[in-house]
Amino acid sequence: MKIAVCIKQVVSRGWQVRINDQKTWVRDQDAAWELNEPDAYALEEALRLKEKHGGEVVVISAGPARVTQVIREALARGADRAIHVEGDHLATAEAATAAEALAAAAREEQCDLILTGLQSDDQGFAQVGVVMAERLGMSHSTIIMEVQVTGTTLRVKRELEGGWFQWMEMPLPAVLTIQSGINQLRYATLKGIMAAKKKELKTMPAPTAPPARQRIVSIYVPEKTKATRMIDGTPAEAAAELVRVLRDDARVF
Repeated sequence: MKIAVCIKQVVSRGWQVRINDQKTWVRDQDAAWELNEPDAYALEEALRLKEKHGGEVVVISAGPARVTQVIREALARGADRAIHVEGDHLATAEAATAAEALAAAAREEQCDLILTGLQSDDQGFAQVGVVMAERLGMSHSTIIMEVQVTGTTLRVKRELEGGWFQWMEMPLPAVLTIQSGINQLRYATLKGIMAAKKKELKTMPAPTAPPARQRIVSIYVPEKTKATRMIDGTPAEAAAELVRVLRDDARVF
């Protein structure tokens, strides 16, 4: 079984975000970078499926030269080889453009299964995996919590709203977007880090993309504001209204 895992490099959660002068993205020249957390769970699931069914895990990432950092990390964790779709414009690409770049690499690989994280920690559109499936003509399912492979058939467990789950059967090849928390992550060992240096990392240019359908007009740090709200009525009425406001408006519980 050949499994491709699409990963993304995102700004580290511990980094103090600074907006660029154009107010269209963060200042990434001095940023700290890390592997997108949902993609780490997708990688772990791929490695577990390989250990159970055999085969190969291929990591695919789209972005500027700096994304080799997370590609090497994925190789150190156990991926067999990697493909880097290189293009500076992919650092802030919309979902359709990113999906087209990843699909171009995956198409040549003829994978049985493609896994992505549910969404990215920076833009969070949760659309790349879905658009990839459409581009590749594959079946797909989202928010996956468990994957079972039997021959050419998948049985997957999806997370729904309100604590509900759904089991589905679907044919291979397929694209799945993996929910965070599906498994326990492994980390790179010294042996894995040394082995990663010898693993294949293929670089290919990004395909010519159609004009972007979305663009970031402006971003800003959330503004801190204060507001005072008076609640009238009897003590019982005031208490009931306070509970409602905290639950429905402030959403603190």
